[in-house]
Amino acid sequence: MVVTFKVTDGERGEWAVLQVSGELDLVTSPVLRQRVHDVVAAGRHDLVLDLSEVYFCDSSGIGVLIAARRLLRSCRGRLRLVLPDGGSVEGSHVNRVLGALGVRRLFDVHPDLTDAVTEEEPPLSA
Repeated sequence: MVVTFKVTDGERGEWAVLQVSGELDLVTSPVLRQRVHDVVAAGRHDLVLDLSEVYFCDSSGIGVLIAARRLLRSCRGRLRLVLPDGGSVEGSHVNRVLGALGVRRLFDVHPDLTDAVTEEEPPLSA
């Protein structure tokens, strides 16, 4: 079986979107790292990583996510992850790995792309 790793560029309003599918591991994570850097170099600092079609992620993949968070925060940008509870077939592998490593709380996680690119209204203040 040939495993295909793919990163697709897109935009939703002010958000740059990278849709990732396949395995995010030692071999493929440098590709995602470069694509994140390309987005930032193009002046886009609000990024959604749609990981709903990633069915395997190892520590090098998690390292790329943490590095992307750090990079975007350094330029006052925002990073949101799409990690559906049901995820790719039997549940989001990335979600489980983030939880197991205790770093899920570091990320702004959304169940789908529409939710991720929707701006929450600030609460009304008296």
